[in-house]
Amino acid sequence: MRLRSMVLLLAVMPLVLAIVAVVWVVRQQSDQLAEAQMAAMQPILLQARKDELQHFVQVGRRALLHLYENSRPSEKAGPDPAARREALELLRRMDFGNDNYFFVYDLQGNSLMHPRLAELEGRSQWELRDSTGAPMIQQLIHQAQAGGGFVDYMWNRPSTGREERKLGYVELVPEWGWVIGTGLYLDHLQEAQVLITQSTGVAVQKTRNQILFIASAALLLVAAGGLALNIYEQRAADSKLRAMAQKVVHSQEDERSRVARELHDGISQLLLSVKFVCESALLQIERGKPEAAQTLKHGIGLVQGAMRDVRRISHNLRPTLLDDLGLASALVQTADEFGARTGAAVKTQVDDLPPMPEAVATAMFRVAQEALANVEKHAGAQHVWLQLRHGETGLTLLLGDDGRGFDVDATLREVRAGLGLTNMRERIEMLGGRFQIESAPGSTQLTVWLPPSALK
Repeated sequence: MRLRSMVLLLAVMPLVLAIVAVVWVVRQQSDQLAEAQMAAMQPILLQARKDELQHFVQVGRRALLHLYENSRPSEKAGPDPAARREALELLRRMDFGNDNYFFVYDLQGNSLMHPRLAELEGRSQWELRDSTGAPMIQQLIHQAQAGGGFVDYMWNRPSTGREERKLGYVELVPEWGWVIGTGLYLDHLQEAQVLITQSTGVAVQKTRNQILFIASAALLLVAAGGLALNIYEQRAADSKLRAMAQKVVHSQEDERSRVARELHDGISQLLLSVKFVCESALLQIERGKPEAAQTLKHGIGLVQGAMRDVRRISHNLRPTLLDDLGLASALVQTADEFGARTGAAVKTQVDDLPPMPEAVATAMFRVAQEALANVEKHAGAQHVWLQLRHGETGLTLLLGDDGRGFDVDATLREVRAGLGLTNMRERIEMLGGRFQIESAPGSTQLTVWLPPSALK
């Protein structure tokens, strides 16, 4: 995977994960909020239902008390049956919904009035139990005898025919020995919970849509930024490639010009001189002059000089010692030739080297060769030192001089002047190493390091 793709992926993935985490947290918080709202509203709704039931029962009881007082005889006997029947009919008519009504039991659990289940009237319901096994009628009577109160139980709902949760409230009518009560089914709590859940879900959906919209916009911005970065880097890379191609062309042309000058000014002139000497010796031999032998000796000397020049040029292009004896001997010979040629005092220290890849040996030799050439051309140094160290940390080349120095950054910015340094750096960095050069008037040092992995 390309570096730019990896950078873009590393920018997008945390954003996507953050969006997923935010959506999940919002969902969790909404569920908790719905539960908290339901927990807060349920006591309020339940208390409102309790107040409503208590009010209904108290209204019914006041109506019974009025009938009892009006029907009581002077001898203070019990209420007559007609008043009891009128009271039951009055409660039967006090209906407030399909599933909400009054019911009346005596203290023995006999049903005296039930407007929805007339077949229960006159029959004992003392042993009646709901689906949970709770004795509902006994609980209602005991609660009434204890001063009245609420009972939560399961009861068959007339409108649906299903057993549902019901909250009943009962009070005792001691004048007649009745237990009067009414109840409300608690489905309104479930309806409130559904309503809260739905409203919370709508809010969550709206919030999630907003988050996704913002996230989509952010992703588009990241993608646009990545695309712009890719385009910019592509253009920068193309520009660098064009500049490097120009440097390579200039380097090739410079190398060709150097070799051409050396061949023309050196080898060609020597060969021309050899030609003239040979022609002169031939003429002297034809004329029988004794100095012909001396002329031939002079020609042989010129041929030997030409051979030395050819060897020098070929050595600069590819030293035979690098192939025959290795990097250490090639560096020592190059340093010695540099000292003999320039007159500078050269101090060389080269460690014994293990076998290494040809690319490594060639790169280190070329860097040293180019650096010595720069010293010869530009530094004007009197002392030069070259060290090649090998250890557990890798291979290190140190080359320094006491010359005039130069501005490294300014040289690198110049296309032609900085080509040599650029080539040296790229040779080393391609092998995973480091290239560093520091320069000031009177001191310039080149440091090249290759890791142990490059030597394998």
